[in-house]
Amino acid sequence: MVSELELVVRSTEIDVNGHVNNAKYLEYLEWGREDWYERAGLDYSAFLEMGIQTVTVNVNINYRRECVQGDRLTVRTHPRRAGRTSYVLKQELVDAAGVVRADAEVTSVCMDAAERRSRELPDRLREALQAVDA
Repeated sequence: MVSELELVVRSTEIDVNGHVNNAKYLEYLEWGREDWYERAGLDYSAFLEMGIQTVTVNVNINYRRECVQGDRLTVRTHPRRAGRTSYVLKQELVDAAGVVRADAEVTSVCMDAAERRSRELPDRLREALQAVDA
């Protein structure tokens, strides 16, 4: 499953160079991941039911082109691969003309909420991660 979250760059996201601050791209990606989880039926309450949390352990991002105030962007998110305890989501930040402004692969680890240690992906999460249509 692919989620697409639309956003507009606001003035508060611009740095002294007149473009989006690099840290804001990470925030946009986080919003996109939350949207993907919700569309996959994996909101926070679902994680609580499974007794898990997820922790981002690596973000590999490519800043392709700058974004400026007023840009209309779409954060595309879809599963890339799933391992035993971790998984990777592929994300792209695309403008209205379809130009990729940034792309990233984000690795997360499934963690047992009570023990605070990594654990195997629950079937429900693994199934959502395997429902790749992009």
